[in-house]
Amino acid sequence: MHSPLEIARSYVEIGIHKVRLSAFKMLILGIFAGMFIGFAGISATTGGATVENASLSKLISACLFPAGMAMVIVAGSELFTGNNLIILAVLEKKVKWYEMLKNWFFVFIGNFIGATFVAALVVMGHVPDLFDGRLAQSMVNSAMSRVNMSFGDAFVKGILCNILVCIAIWAAFAAKTVSGKLLMSFWPVMTFVLCGFEHSIADIYFCMAGIFTAGEYGIATEGLTVGSFLLKNLLPVTLGNIVGGAGIVGAGYWLMYLRHTPLYSQSIEAEQKEIDMAEEY
Repeated sequence: MHSPLEIARSYVEIGIHKVRLSAFKMLILGIFAGMFIGFAGISATTGGATVENASLSKLISACLFPAGMAMVIVAGSELFTGNNLIILAVLEKKVKWYEMLKNWFFVFIGNFIGATFVAALVVMGHVPDLFDGRLAQSMVNSAMSRVNMSFGDAFVKGILCNILVCIAIWAAFAAKTVSGKLLMSFWPVMTFVLCGFEHSIADIYFCMAGIFTAGEYGIATEGLTVGSFLLKNLLPVTLGNIVGGAGIVGAGYWLMYLRHTPLYSQSIEAEQKEIDMAEEY
């Protein structure tokens, strides 16, 4: 298992690599991550759609949704919420602020496209027909609940969510095997879904799927529009995700593990010198 210090140093290197990707690669890899989260979204909604007990339905959905994070981590893609940890490289002065913001912008746009693409295909393929249309109603209800939250609630739930998402990524980096990465990332993601916290990219899928479903199936909705989704959900949730991921986990772990620690590059050079000296003897 990698130590927290090793993880922090590794993520500085990862942050440098991420910001050096071309805008095209950021966008395409962002689309893949958005698709993965979209697939997890329809899986979670389908799993809990016909379960009458609300608590059990939520638990089933929470156990299915981590599939999205598993695909993001193992298959290789760029997820906006996880990329909030690039702040480690910024605070180490290895990456410029504008480079991080550029990465966030293109990755977020890619995530939006990918999640919306999956939502559109799910509705075009009439997946909501499942369970005699009960899945369709569940998809619309999921979107309605998100746009009807107050700005403050959405913001706070966004903070709580991305603390857990970034911890999931951090914990995955602690593991040295694929099975370990999947196991360590599962629990924080399951927790945020179970508790009803809000993930900006997941909400893109849930809300766009709800909007498309309501239009396709003629389900009456009040206040469920693209505009209400963007202003009442996506904006506050995204801001909350940044605070939770970059402001709390990223900056907090930088303070704990890197601020008063010799630069990782210097440490690596020192370790290599020790190895070289030992080999001479």
